[in-house]
Amino acid sequence: MDRVAPGNRRAVLSERPELMLVAFRFEEGGIRPLHSHLNSQVSYVAEGTFDVTVDGETVRLGPGSSFVVAPHLVHGVVAVTEGILIDTFNPRRDDFLETQ
Repeated sequence: MDRVAPGNRRAVLSERPELMLVAFRFEEGGIRPLHSHLNSQVSYVAEGTFDVTVDGETVRLGPGSSFVVAPHLVHGVVAVTEGILIDTFNPRRDDFLETQ
């Protein structure tokens, strides 16, 4: 896994131009700052607890939960505990490939 920010590591698991699967491992307190992108995103909480903000609304999610982010919506997460998010993107996040 590549460190992408303090408290946050990322591994691209699978990818094709139309779809990408990525695992993000967060240390407790790790942050994925608010951001947006042109990709549709579906995320699954595999482990841990996260405060997830999408379009200005924040919810706390735990293992087995998921959330959807439409293209261009501002979103981000804070790891309340150590955890793992599994993210899918359509189309592929080419910027993730450039940083490997």
